[in-house]
Amino acid sequence: MFNFFTQTTPKEIKQGKMIALMNQKGGVGKTTMAYNLAHAFKEKGDKVLCVDMDPQGNFSSLFGLELNDERVGIHQLMVNSVKELKALHNGSQLSDALVQTKDGIDLLPSGQELSGFELTVAGINAPRQLILKKMLEKWELRSKYDVIIIDGPPTLGLLVVNILCAADGVLYPFVPDRFSEQGLLNIKQVVEDISEMEITNVPKNLGYIPNLFDQRRKQAHADLEQIQLKLGAEGVMFEPFFNKVQFGKSLAQRKSVFHYKTSEFKGLQDQFLKMTDVVHQELQK
Repeated sequence: MFNFFTQTTPKEIKQGKMIALMNQKGGVGKTTMAYNLAHAFKEKGDKVLCVDMDPQGNFSSLFGLELNDERVGIHQLMVNSVKELKALHNGSQLSDALVQTKDGIDLLPSGQELSGFELTVAGINAPRQLILKKMLEKWELRSKYDVIIIDGPPTLGLLVVNILCAADGVLYPFVPDRFSEQGLLNIKQVVEDISEMEITNVPKNLGYIPNLFDQRRKQAHADLEQIQLKLGAEGVMFEPFFNKVQFGKSLAQRKSVFHYKTSEFKGLQDQFLKMTDVVHQELQK
């Protein structure tokens, strides 16, 4: 007997993963980590979008863009996504803001106007914590990219809350000292606050990245051990990144460690490639 009725399965829509790099403490190499991690994912064959959510615009600068008041950036796209801010809409589309960099990685740049985001949205009734999330959904960016990397500001304000509400997971770069440790604990408290709000899923802890580690200093080892004890078992502790001259060389030339083919960069490249594997594994759990 013939069965003329066949069940069709809808084609699965690709859902890219959003990864934020966060620490309230500045100077921990957060932007450097985000930049090189983006290139590591690209090396693995992923289509990558970088989102600069820091008003200082250092992430954008590494890709060769300087702060420009006339350029459409992430701030205007977020404003345009809020109906209550219609008076501030300027008709900008995603294509007006999206930058295709020479590295083959797309970028939504920051700008100085982003520093006024909290004041701009202060009077709206819509959930202010979800503006970035809704904007990313509006433009269906998850379906366009395998990985979206967000570089956040070293603060605890509304921008940070928006990032944490939008992200699937968070990586925490830090320098093994008590100031950076406190910055980690402060960000983790914000994550707990978001969990209590119950307005969205809480981003997963993808791990801690010890950076600028001076292995010659005994105190650095003691500080790292102390931080590990305080953080507990939650999250992966990645292999420390040492304070190497290769980082300084690549940043000075606005290049990732993957732009260099010499053996002196091989160790750093391997560290970042291993990180991409861990992040994929953690997000699949």
